[in-house]
Amino acid sequence: MSNIIDEASMVVLDDREEEKELLDAYEKGELIPVENQEGMRKKLRAAAKASLEKTKHISIRVSERDYRKIKARSIESGISYQAIIGSLIHQYADGKITINV
Repeated sequence: MSNIIDEASMVVLDDREEEKELLDAYEKGELIPVENQEGMRKKLRAAAKASLEKTKHISIRVSERDYRKIKARSIESGISYQAIIGSLIHQYADGKITINV
């Protein structure tokens, strides 16, 4: 018996819950405005622009065992396995993680 999980639906449910929490916080007056709104707008625009940078398609070979484990963890987290692998590569490239061989 296999379990079929719709990753897109999981993301939508998470987004709805986050939106509900934000709305509740707003209605209770719990949100605090940033001091430098224009500076924050510039920072967020730069981050959005950077996230739209052109990507490069690559092919890699991984063991079947590693592939299955990454795929299973991706389903648990609701994030595609490609996004997880891409994030690992990005973090390594930025020096945020190291690899022990």
